[in-house]
Amino acid sequence: MEFTAEQIAGLLNGEIEGDKNAVVNNMAKIEEGKQGTITFLANPKYEDFIYTTQATIALVNKTFEPTQTLPSTLTLIKVDDAYQCLTTLLGYYDQVNQQRTGIEQPTFISDSTKIGDDCYVGAFAYVGNNVTIGNNVKIYPHVYIGDGVVINDNTTIYSGAKVYNNCVIGKSCTIHSGVILGSDGFGFAPSAANDYKKVPQIGNVILEDFVEIGSNSTIDRATMGSTIIRKGVKLDNLIQVAHNVEIGENTVIAAQTGIAGSAKLGKNMMVGGQVGIVGHLQIADEVKIAAQSGIGQSIVRKGEIVQGSPAFSIGDYKRSYVLFRGLPKLRAQIIKLETKLKDEE
Repeated sequence: MEFTAEQIAGLLNGEIEGDKNAVVNNMAKIEEGKQGTITFLANPKYEDFIYTTQATIALVNKTFEPTQTLPSTLTLIKVDDAYQCLTTLLGYYDQVNQQRTGIEQPTFISDSTKIGDDCYVGAFAYVGNNVTIGNNVKIYPHVYIGDGVVINDNTTIYSGAKVYNNCVIGKSCTIHSGVILGSDGFGFAPSAANDYKKVPQIGNVILEDFVEIGSNSTIDRATMGSTIIRKGVKLDNLIQVAHNVEIGENTVIAAQTGIAGSAKLGKNMMVGGQVGIVGHLQIADEVKIAAQSGIGQSIVRKGEIVQGSPAFSIGDYKRSYVLFRGLPKLRAQIIKLETKLKDEE
């Protein structure tokens, strides 16, 4: 699909310098721009590339003033914030590319399922009994939707995802390939015979609106009640969320993090990759947890920044790390002193 500079400037409320009829049909990084592509310049350290790029259109900040001659074939669109406008443009481009509707065959959709307007269900998808699907929902091929699931408007579920019975997915959510929502929580009761009896997991998973779950992440259903992912949460790939966990609004979590059962995470948190969080604790709002940290107790102070395993205040961690790195040198000094004392004796 092609767009003119005039159309793009209208979408982004931008000002055109150059040919308003310049046409693009793809996007590119500024150092890889080719004819027919649109690029952007937001970081000054990439400015040199704008003087050699072959892109047809470039988004730049309104404050940008060239210090060299620009390519004669390049049209600028000046905007308030080039990076934010790029995000808007990428979202629009993605939306246009995914304008699919209809039900492909073969699929299985139960007669008791209710499907809204302008939906797409890809081939080999399975949709169980008493499922409710809102308007403009996209369900890609090979998706499994269990009985009693509710999927609200404008949600997209990519190929290979599995949604177990009675889970609820809010509006404008994105579920990437390989995600499993609602598998059993890890609940086993030890017995006198020194084995384990499975505790039935009869709850569900609730995703509120604008949640995004990365590929191959798993969110377990609650033993009773719900595992809840609040509005605006973003989870990276390969994340494990155990039963009865609650993650607060707008919290973001990087890959390979594991959260044990019944942990309660606050709002607006940032969690690095490979973090381990034990169960039955609470973490305050706006806490930041550095990558590879181990969280073994509740964090009660809002906005705390922690690192390490077990994790503690990042300031103390950095000071401790300086001492830790100096241990080999300190050991050598001690050995030298011990040798000197022996010689003097």
